[in-house]
Amino acid sequence: MSAKPVPDGYDCLIPYLIVRGAAKALEFYKELFGATELLRMPDPSGAAIRHAELKIRDAVLMLADEMPACGFLSPQSVNGPPPSSLLLYLSDVDAVFAKAVSLGAKPLQPPTDQFYGDRMARFADPFGHIWSIATHVEDVPQEEMGRRAAEWMKKHG
Repeated sequence: MSAKPVPDGYDCLIPYLIVRGAAKALEFYKELFGATELLRMPDPSGAAIRHAELKIRDAVLMLADEMPACGFLSPQSVNGPPPSSLLLYLSDVDAVFAKAVSLGAKPLQPPTDQFYGDRMARFADPFGHIWSIATHVEDVPQEEMGRRAAEWMKKHG
């Protein structure tokens, strides 16, 4: 029997976050996004999580505690935000943004209607990762999006 190149239940691209305090991060994401914990693999001492998996609706998110000896560092260890961010579509961006802030996230951009048809907000979670969250509120035809984009760029450079 041969294994599939991508296991059942997984997408071919999965975000994998390195955090300081993986147990707390798991609880934060479960509380904020209603995530379901799929797997937790602690190190032999039980002090750190070497691998964990969460399901957020139909997406898998993996995470682990930082392991400096292996080069796996959290944003706190590199003294700045990561060079990437995560985008999650959900049904009520305003409510989730407010909940994120109440759970300790740092607000970066309040929920705002965007020219491309999304209502979007951004925050830094307590573990240093940047999240963009959005609710799609309008299907914008390509021609109209081009017009709106040009108008937005005139205002914002």
